[in-house]
Amino acid sequence: MFQAIVIEASDGAQRVGLQSVAESQLPEGDVSVRVEYSTLNYKDALAITGKGPVVRQFPMVPGIDLAGIVEASSCDEFTPGDRVLLNGWGVGEAHWGGLAEKACLQSRWLIPLPAAFSARQAMAIGTAGYTAMLAVMALERNGVLPSQGDVLVTGANGGVGSYAIALLSRLGYRVIAATGRPQEVDYLRGLGAQEIIDRSELSEPGRPLTKERWAGAIDSVGSHTLANVLAATRYGGTVAACGLAQGMDLPASVAPFILRGVTLAGIDSVMRPRADRLEAWRRLGELLDPVHLDAITRTIGLGEAIATAEELLAGRVRGRVVVKMA
Repeated sequence: MFQAIVIEASDGAQRVGLQSVAESQLPEGDVSVRVEYSTLNYKDALAITGKGPVVRQFPMVPGIDLAGIVEASSCDEFTPGDRVLLNGWGVGEAHWGGLAEKACLQSRWLIPLPAAFSARQAMAIGTAGYTAMLAVMALERNGVLPSQGDVLVTGANGGVGSYAIALLSRLGYRVIAATGRPQEVDYLRGLGAQEIIDRSELSEPGRPLTKERWAGAIDSVGSHTLANVLAATRYGGTVAACGLAQGMDLPASVAPFILRGVTLAGIDSVMRPRADRLEAWRRLGELLDPVHLDAITRTIGLGEAIATAEELLAGRVRGRVVVKMA
């Protein structure tokens, strides 16, 4: 038996709780993992609270991230004792995920735990930091250099935003952070943000084009915010879009694309090819300051995950939440 957060549904109602589960109930997979740490992401919070259509089948163990130790393997790539890491691949949505003490997974979803990080540190980074790194890499590929001007980060107090600021600052970019929490200015400056703006400047309906303000941006908000970010992006700039905290819609015009040559780069972290995952985690190992991991992270027990999910959706959680198994 092992402990897990389990989401169930019947008669249109969802129930969630911490349960004891028999190992025989684990889904099929060629690698069994003893989970050491998981995380609580925005998507996990939506799944746990039922406030978003994340879970595709019931019962479901949420948790899109996990780090742990291989206990059994029928594949050639991993052997018992190997430390492994997982981000995405529909885990926690269509396949039981990381908010449990045990997981049974497909080997192709796993990568070796990078030598630069402990299991806890890898989960402090998690999908949020990994996604932020993919977004930074997209800006680099499209030629957004520190010498070309400021880079905006929206949703700055969230996990993706926090890591995006830290990574961009380390690479020499001047970062503007957009936040709705003015009390967190010191936190954002500590990560490397050099200018703070209120998210209200971007969150309401705006004009198709406005004054050029930044050479690039990383947006985890979507909707009117993303539209306004595009409208203020400089000629030839790139905006990496990786989230939808404000909404899935994009009430924008083609003006930034055809009049300023702006590029909108979509960032998918869930189904990313293995080579991209390995490169992103290699870069994270090179760039991240361990001090920032502590500043960004809060650790909770598995039994606290359900209540913390409500806090996260209410905007009362800063940075990353790591979930430690018993």
